[in-house]
Parts: sequence; C-alpha cells; structure tokens
Amino acid sequence: MILKYLRASDWAVVAVCVLLIALQVYLDLEVPGYMAGITTVLNTGGTADQVLEEGIPMLACAFGSLISSVIVGYLSARTATSLAKTVRKKQFDSVQRFSSEEIGKFSVASLITRSTNDVNQVMMVIALGLQVMIKAPIMAVWAVSKIIGSDLRWTSAVAISVAVMLAIILAIMLFVVPRFKKLQGYTDDVNAATKEGIEGIRVIHAYNAESFQESRFKRANRILTGTHLSVTRALAFLSPAMQTVMNLMSLSIFWIGASIINEAAGMMRIEEFSSMVVFSSYALQIVASFMMLTAVFMILPRAQVAARRIEEVIDTEPSIRDGGVEAAPEGHEGEVEFVDVSFRYPGAREDVFSGISFSARKGETVAFIGSTGSGKSTLVNLIPRFYDATGGKVMVDGVDVRDYDIGALRGRIGYVPQKSVLMSGTIESNVNYGSGSEERTLEDVRKAVEIAQAADFVGKADGQYGARVAEDGTNFSGGQRQRLSIARAVCRKPEIYIFDDSFSALDYRTDRDLRAALRKEAAGATKLIVAQRIGTIKDADRIVVLDGGKAVGIGKHEDLLRDCPVYREIASSQLSAEELGI
Repeated sequence: MILKYLRASDWAVVAVCVLLIALQVYLDLEVPGYMAGITTVLNTGGTADQVLEEGIPMLACAFGSLISSVIVGYLSARTATSLAKTVRKKQFDSVQRFSSEEIGKFSVASLITRSTNDVNQVMMVIALGLQVMIKAPIMAVWAVSKIIGSDLRWTSAVAISVAVMLAIILAIMLFVVPRFKKLQGYTDDVNAATKEGIEGIRVIHAYNAESFQESRFKRANRILTGTHLSVTRALAFLSPAMQTVMNLMSLSIFWIGASIINEAAGMMRIEEFSSMVVFSSYALQIVASFMMLTAVFMILPRAQVAARRIEEVIDTEPSIRDGGVEAAPEGHEGEVEFVDVSFRYPGAREDVFSGISFSARKGETVAFIGSTGSGKSTLVNLIPRFYDATGGKVMVDGVDVRDYDIGALRGRIGYVPQKSVLMSGTIESNVNYGSGSEERTLEDVRKAVEIAQAADFVGKADGQYGARVAEDGTNFSGGQRQRLSIARAVCRKPEIYIFDDSFSALDYRTDRDLRAALRKEAAGATKLIVAQRIGTIKDADRIVVLDGGKAVGIGKHEDLLRDCPVYREIASSQLSAEELGI
C-alpha cells in the first residue's frame, strides 16, 4: 500500500541497497571458509604466516561487510524519511480537501495520530526492513546452498530448528496481529482525551472537574497500556525462544559432529572437524536470518495496521467536489439565492431544515435569526460548500454552488465563523490571510482593522501589526479575536460576506460602530448575518426567521414584528416596549 508512494529516486536507492546487501551477505558467507582454513592450519602445525594468509582476507571480508552495512543503514534511513515526508504531505493535502463530513468521520484526534504515530510506525519498518527483510532471505537461501550435500544428520538438525522457529513465529503473530489494530484505535482514544483535557482546561478548572477528566484519561490510558503490555509480553517471548532454539541447534550440531569425528580416522578427523566448524557457521547464519526477521515481525504487524489507516485517509474521496465553473454570468455579481433548500446531516433521520427559499441581491443585508438549533449556521455554511444541500439549489451569482470550482466560489466570499479562528503568526499575517495575500498591502490591512474596530488594541500591541499571535489566538480576548476575524474577511474585499454569529462577543457600541463602518465601506457587497441579538439585525433589508426547520417569516423588522409571532416573541425578550413600538 505505502510502497507505491516511493519516488523513482527512492527505488534507485532501494536497488543500490539490494546490491550492497548481496555483497554484504557474500562477504559474510566467505568468512566461515577462511575460518575452516585457519582451523586446518592450526591442527596440522602450520606457521603464523599460513594463518595470516587465511586471516587477512577474512578480516578484509569482515571490514567490507561492515562498510556495506553502514552505507545500507544510511540509505535505508534516507529512504524511510523520504517516504514519511511524502505520506505526511499526501495525508495533509487529502485532509485539506475534506468537508466537515469527512472530518467528522475520522475525528481530529485520529487524523493527528495517523499523520504522526502511524507514519512513524511505517517509517521504522521501512528503515529496518531494507536492512533486514532483504538481507535475511538472501542470507538464508545462500547459506542453505552452502550446506547442501553435508551430512544428513546435520541438515536434519537445521531443518527441525527452522521448523520450530517458524511455528513459534506463526503462533505469536496469530496472537498479536488482531491486537495491533485495537492498539492504534486506543492510541486515538488517548489522544482524544488529551486534546479535550488541554482545550477544555478552563471549563475543567471552573467546574472542579480535574478528577473526572483524570479518570477519563486514566481509563483510556489503562486500556491502551493493557493492550500494549499483552502484545509486548508476547513479543518478548519471541527473542528468548528463538535464542533457545539456536543454542539447541548449535549443541546438536556439535553433538552430531563429535560422533562423525569419532567415526573418522587420521587426517579425516581434521577434515571433519573443519567441516563441522564451517557447517556450524553457516547454520548459525541461517538461524541469524530468522533472528533478524524476528525484529521485523515485532513491528511489521503494527506498521501494516498503520499503513491501512494512512491509506484510508489518502484514499477517502471528499464528498464536496469541484464543479469546474470559475466565471459567473455578468450582471449577477453578489447575488445569493436559495431555492427550496433542505439539508440533513449524514446518518440523521430528519432534515435540519427544508423548503427554505430566499434571495439576496448585490449590496443587500439579509439576516437569519431563530432559536438555538434551528439551523442558522448550517444554512449559511451551505454557501461556501462546507456541506452540500440534500435538496434544492443554492445559487451564487446565478450559478449553482455545486457547479463552481471550489476555489473560485470561496474566493468570492468573506467568511467569519461562529468560533473565531486565528493562526499562529502575526496580526498582519492573520488579517492578510489566504489567496491573494501577496497582492494586498499593509495599508489594506490597516484599513480592514479600522473597519473591524480593532485599531485600538492593535495600536497598543507590542509590534502593532507585527505583534505575535499565539496558537489559536489565546493571547487575545474573545472580542479581540472576533474583530480580527472580521478584519480578515474585510481585507479580502469579497463580493459576499457571511457573518456566522460573529458579533456575539462585541459590546453594543462596538457592534453598532462596526456595522456602520461596514455599511459605508462595503456598501456594494452582499452581507449575510447570523445573529442572536435583534439589535444587530433590525436594520437588515430582509430577516429570515427559522423555527422547527422552516422559514416561518421573511421580511423587514417592522413587518415581522407585526406578522411573525416567533420573531415578535424573540424581540419582546430583548427589546423594551418602547423599542417594540407598543
């Protein structure tokens, strides 16, 4: 799955590694021959020079194997990190195309685990695999070819040892593989608990819920730890079991060799002793191959699970797809129209709303109000296609939003979300954000900040427009973050503004001044406002009142006070009798 993301240059490096590993195995397997020669020389009363004649080439082989191993280690690490970089980028690019539906399917905690922990698991097995998974089979096959033709008793001892090793590996893998998938899922749970504990720290402190949150984390951590321990204990048994089999095999080879030497006579004894030394070395090389594979077997199953999880993210097709239209018909700039629109969340049984129809022309202000959960935010989120309507049409500039190129559609919109989102950086980088940022100047940023009524605190900030913004804007108050979010939308100079309950953290005076500045400076832009306060929207050209999944009223403030009971009830809860005109 994951190897397909290796580049051509990476495959070239892999090919070089294979050649170097083959050379390394060849050199390793030459050593026993020289050892046999040294043994023969020593047993026949040879001289030191004769020992050096065998020993120097043996040392050269060992040194050559070492150099080859170091190069392979470097190249395999380079290939693994290159693959990890590619996979992380593909995951990030894929997530950037996700709609809210796909984000909800995976969860943020799981996506973070998949791009960090899961990628590291794959990177580890690639780095180790190039050195071991290629070397072990080559060495095993080559070593077997060296011992073919040896005494059947020796060969049988090796064959039985290999069979026992395979049985042990198979039994342990059958136990641990199913647990590896659970292990990654439990890691997601720990990350989710950690994320909630950090993001919700103020609420946790305010409600003295530290012990409750700790118990949630401990529960997730205990399950992860228990599963990890069961897997680790099983894998911990693997290495000593293999070592025991290897020692028993060595003992059997020497025991059989002793019998063979006793049966021989004269010079045959020396030859048989040398043969036993060589056979023992080759047999240990075969077993060492399985020992090396054991290390891979410890991490390969988990890496396979991680690879599937990574592939799942990369292969997920976004439910929101480009339509391809970039230019809208002339004469429709700034128009927004809903035609009998309905929406239902994936997996839900009922529509959030249905039969919604209204229009907004260029320069108009259309507001949305209703009880909590009436679908106001969901409604405006259909315009930039964070979700797609499940029925009817959403039109922007005379074109169905589903027919637009997504970049072209969102380039027409200045969106201010319900929860203000700031990126780590500076005030300037946050206000001058997104496509077209290189075309906008610091003067454009200043103008947007002034319109958003943020010039007062920006001017007092250390560095002013170059002042640091912490992650998620935590070094600013809620109202300041909200105004910077509004400034970001204004700086883009869009033809359509969407304010999703974006004035809630502002005091009445700032709210009033900001709306007045917008009316003056963005008079030609269409403004769609979701709000809870009547004061924010009563001057709108049209107000859409949502209740029970329906638009129960559409009109101006005065008309709705007279004709719409739901709106009148909301207004009477916020305005005095004098303001209501009663």
